Amino acid sequence: MRIAVVGTGYVGLVSGACFADLGITVTCIDTNEAKIAQLKQGIIPIYEPNLDALVMRNMKAQRLLFSTRLTEVLNHVEAVFIAVGTPSDEHGAANLQYVFEVAQTIGQNLTTPIVVVTKSTVPVGTAKKIKSIIQEELDKRGVEVEFDIASNPEFLKEGNAIADFMKPDRVVVGIESDKAKAFMTRLYAPMLLNNFRVIFMDIASAEMTKYAANAMLATRISFMNDIANLCERVGADVNMVRKGIGTDKRIGGNFLYSGCGYGGSCFPKDVRALIQTGIENGYEMKVVKAVDAVNDEQKQVLFKKLKAHFGDTLKERRIAIWGLSFKPETDDMRESPALVIIEKLLQEGCNVTVYDPIAMDECRKRIGDAVTYAKDLYEAVNNADAIVHVTEWKEFRMPNWDIVKKLMKPLPVLFDGRNVFNPNELQGIRYFKIG
Repeated sequence: MRIAVVGTGYVGLVSGACFADLGITVTCIDTNEAKIAQLKQGIIPIYEPNLDALVMRNMKAQRLLFSTRLTEVLNHVEAVFIAVGTPSDEHGAANLQYVFEVAQTIGQNLTTPIVVVTKSTVPVGTAKKIKSIIQEELDKRGVEVEFDIASNPEFLKEGNAIADFMKPDRVVVGIESDKAKAFMTRLYAPMLLNNFRVIFMDIASAEMTKYAANAMLATRISFMNDIANLCERVGADVNMVRKGIGTDKRIGGNFLYSGCGYGGSCFPKDVRALIQTGIENGYEMKVVKAVDAVNDEQKQVLFKKLKAHFGDTLKERRIAIWGLSFKPETDDMRESPALVIIEKLLQEGCNVTVYDPIAMDECRKRIGDAVTYAKDLYEAVNNADAIVHVTEWKEFRMPNWDIVKKLMKPLPVLFDGRNVFNPNELQGIRYFKIG
């Protein structure tokens, strides 16, 4: 089996490499010539645990190939997976420019039957538009070529993407033809052999499932952050509340951790796109709008705690930031709470020193020399008035607090945005958490 995957971001590169590892010959396509040149040399443009080894193994086996031109492989593959980015536009809607450009290229060059599969996160109705664009281009050429469409949204967690692909909770496939169903069944045969659930449904439902899943997870996070903020005001402990409600089988314990807000490439973008989809269809997504609003406020909670603690003397304070990426095991800083906190601190005239095990280069790309970059977590706290813990990397879990206290200024303080530290172990460091 031969397929093409258009787009070499998290979704496209991970999916392409994993399909190749299942024995499929995969060509990953990207118009970014520099990125493709790097990939051909085994240089991975993103950080994802074990992805480099997976890519190299399948490149050596000649199952994973890279190209800048879809037209070179289009008529030699059974399917094209569209995995390009769908960033938010100024209104929060998904920008489908790159998706439609791929559809145009297919329609302008297709000569053999094919299945076109959307893997990018797209609003309901996008697959129909893709089908229309391809058919329109075929009509312009005056040719008849059979093609089928399908939707196969991804549910990969950054930092655990390979395991999520290989051992998924479920595989959602939207189809409208027997041919597409037969192809997708054959494609995911290894999953079926291992009793993984492949759920077939109509395409619109598959497109909506992706947004609904992310919105539900984001809702749980914002709900707990709302509860945490109330806990602080009434004297309750949100960690105890979380344990108390998480033992209810109807609720469960996942995604009930309070913190300084969610970020990344999925939750913020998809929540806003779902809100916009509601607007476009005459329906107000009241719960989802509240989820988004709570999260925007939550990203400022740590700064507000700092401001309340230091008052008017925050200017020229030296603040250490532990963690930059939006979550551990990734260098992704898109919508990261760290960016909001750093911006606020710089506006107050603070001297900010940052450290992250992986995301330092990404931070340099985003904010340059506006902050000082430390080589490790201890250098970051040297002469600092306060620590702001933003990303729960394992490296931060058990530092030598005696060393930390000696390096910091007198009366040190720690603001924990992920509630991972035990205040009884800090000994001389004042501690503030969420909730």
